[in-house]
Amino acid sequence: MATAYNMFQSETTSIMAVVVETVITEISPFLRVVPNSYNPERELCTIMNLVTGEAIRKICQLFLVASSSFQNENVKLKTKVEQMTQLFENNTQPGRRSHVPMEKAVFEGWLESVSASFLSLSDQQRNQSLDQLISLSNAVQLRHLSNGLEALLKRDFLRLLPLELTFYLLRWLDPQTLLTCCLVCKQWNKVISACTEVWQGVCRDLGWRIDDSIQDASHWKGVYLKAKLRMMQLKNQEAFETSSLIGHSARVYALYYKDGLLCTGSDDLSAKLWDVRTGQCIYGIQTHTCATVKFDEQKLVTGSFDNTIACWEWSTGAKIQQFRGHTGAVFSVDYNDDLDTLVSGSADFSVKVWALSAGACLNTLTGHTEWVTKVILQKSEVESIVHCPGDYILLSADKFEIKVWPIGREINCKCLKTLSVSEDRGVCLQPRLQFDGRYIVCSSDLGVYQWDFASFDILRVIKTQDPANLSLLSFGEVFSLLFDTDFLYVMDLRTEKITGRWPLPAYRKSKRGSSFLPGVTSWLNGLDGRNDSGLVFATSMPDHSIHLVLWKENTTRGETYDG
Repeated sequence: MATAYNMFQSETTSIMAVVVETVITEISPFLRVVPNSYNPERELCTIMNLVTGEAIRKICQLFLVASSSFQNENVKLKTKVEQMTQLFENNTQPGRRSHVPMEKAVFEGWLESVSASFLSLSDQQRNQSLDQLISLSNAVQLRHLSNGLEALLKRDFLRLLPLELTFYLLRWLDPQTLLTCCLVCKQWNKVISACTEVWQGVCRDLGWRIDDSIQDASHWKGVYLKAKLRMMQLKNQEAFETSSLIGHSARVYALYYKDGLLCTGSDDLSAKLWDVRTGQCIYGIQTHTCATVKFDEQKLVTGSFDNTIACWEWSTGAKIQQFRGHTGAVFSVDYNDDLDTLVSGSADFSVKVWALSAGACLNTLTGHTEWVTKVILQKSEVESIVHCPGDYILLSADKFEIKVWPIGREINCKCLKTLSVSEDRGVCLQPRLQFDGRYIVCSSDLGVYQWDFASFDILRVIKTQDPANLSLLSFGEVFSLLFDTDFLYVMDLRTEKITGRWPLPAYRKSKRGSSFLPGVTSWLNGLDGRNDSGLVFATSMPDHSIHLVLWKENTTRGETYDG
């Protein structure tokens, strides 16, 4: 019976197939009890070969024969026969459409009429019409529809659009989407990897310094991958590593860093010069008790708790100059060889200007009412009413005020400007002062303040969650380095949000801020893949060692998404 059914299904229409399926389902249970004199198998095969109204009549007879053994099923079977007969009659009425194809001319006219009607419909009506047509379609039509839609909807716009317009559109994508697009195909990877401005832009967004002279897009794509990993490392506390310098036998009061070398001054009456990369001590000389230090290749200048300043020669350890005049401990020194000038700030509330080579005091600047904990000698890079570009400027800071002094114009110079963050003497400046010739930056109990040196106006105040305990280490154009008792923080100055932090040990605290310092600071103006190396932070420890935080080597490869 199954074979006969399959023959029939392949030769008849969909209506007949439904009819036969119904027949098989309904009469199969009864055919087992039909008398042997009647051969239903042969009769059904005859039915399968008919596609006219005779087929229906034969099927009806077969229903009646099968039902003769079960009189109680007659009514039900007759009802089904009548329903099937009516279904057949309805589908064979003269007014109904047949499966005979239209002639070409008739079809074209019909198609034109239907198309005109379709265009007059609303969007909702068009959608309903399409839904109806799709429901009436078989596999052939659905496959045709799928192929046509793919050509219409899945167009490769990167191939079709002009390259300039493609690059413009790509600039609107976030970096992760760009990298995902690179994986679509070789052509997309080629086009996206060739867009220099796009990759420069995403690198700049991450705080990377951009060299516009490099127009190789693949270079900037590789830089982005490296920058992305570095920023993730900062976020996940994986960007840094630590080390220690051991050699002093008493408290380390003073630190100064320059070009990979760290100088330390201790209460053990010695100063040492360390190679940060190797941890080796290069020089160790006997000095007085050091409260502050500054050095270059040939010499070391120290300020001491014995109220004096001394200049030492590294190679021999000899004292080559001594400066006497302060009546209190010297907390800060700075010097300039070209000017042959040294400046110092002291616990006696004064600032002194010295002849570096001769050791003579040239001037004493007064006006501070607290310990002078920081002095900076720096060339101005901007012009104002009181100074010109190229003028050397002296900044001095105490607990409440920052004073600006001219250097080199007159002996008895007067203070050009006094800066403060509040008239309330309960609000203190923290002992961190930065001046690069354009901006003055200092942290306070109210936050981090930045002044424009040309106008002395406050440009910005960065409010932190705990400004009284969060101190400034260094301030750049893109990033800032801050710390408190527990962590070292990297802040993105464009958003004023913390982008990374690093745990700190219980370091030795200092009210003067001399026992901790930043290392390499060029990366604060923007990372470039080379300046994220070396020393980040150094501080003295209670056990007289020096705790170092250093950049961990970034070994990213830029070929990950190069296809």
